[in-house]
Amino acid sequence: MAHSRSSSPRRMTPGWEPRFSTGQKVEVDIHHMTRDQAKRHLERLLSRLDGSVREVTVIHGYTGGTTLRDMVRGSLKHPRIRSKVVGLNPGVTLLILQ
Repeated sequence: MAHSRSSSPRRMTPGWEPRFSTGQKVEVDIHHMTRDQAKRHLERLLSRLDGSVREVTVIHGYTGGTTLRDMVRGSLKHPRIRSKVVGLNPGVTLLILQ
């Protein structure tokens, strides 16, 4: 079964820098990063994203502690972030972009 690029988010692994020319959703996994590494990675990603991207799903986990979650939900700031959405999955935060 073929999946349309527009219907599913693109998955990012740490350090991978894809080109963003289409699609409105991106998924990034920051597991196994330190707080500072993850913050720099997300800030760089947000600065480089194509203007058409409106949502970034950040997978930070929760079973290994709350450092990454707290950074994403609290101290992560960027001009593109309009809001942060906390869903039912405690290991994920959705960034809504401008």
